[in-house]
Amino acid sequence: MSEHDRETVELPETIELPRLLDFYELQTAEHTGIHEFYENLRAGTLTTTSCRDCGDLQFPPRVVCPECHSDELEYVELPDEGELFAFSTVRAGAPLGMESEVPFVTGIVEVGDVRLSSRIDGADYDELEIGDPVSLKIVEIEGGADHERVFFRFEPRA
Repeated sequence: MSEHDRETVELPETIELPRLLDFYELQTAEHTGIHEFYENLRAGTLTTTSCRDCGDLQFPPRVVCPECHSDELEYVELPDEGELFAFSTVRAGAPLGMESEVPFVTGIVEVGDVRLSSRIDGADYDELEIGDPVSLKIVEIEGGADHERVFFRFEPRA
C-alpha cells in the first residue's frame, strides 16, 4: 500500500466519556444500593449509614457494616457545617472531564463524627487554614446519565 492509497480519518472535537470513566456514579435504586444517600442529598441533607447492631458510623454510606457485617443499617443526618481538617490543591492529574477546572482545592472535612474528602469551592489554597469552618454545597451533575444526579462539596462559611 503506497502513501497515496491511505485513508484519512478525522478526530472528533469532543469525545463522550465511556460510562466506566464517569467520575459520578449512577444514583437510582436500579443502579446503586446507596440510592437513599443521593435522594437525601437531592433534598438538601448530607447523610450516611449507621449500623443498628454495633453502632458503627461509616462514610461513605454502606449496604453492609464493615465492622460486624450486619445489613441492619439506617441513614443518619450529618451536620451541614464542618471544619477543614486538611487540604491540598489539584494542579494536574484531575479526573477525566475535570482537566479544565484545575487548579482546585480538595480537602478532608470533619462533619460531626465523620471525616470525609470533598472538593472545597470558593477559595484558593492560600486563603485557607486548617480548622476553617466550611458549609455544605450541593451541586447538580449534568450529562452522562439519563437521570438527574447530585454530589456534595464544601465551601468556606461566610
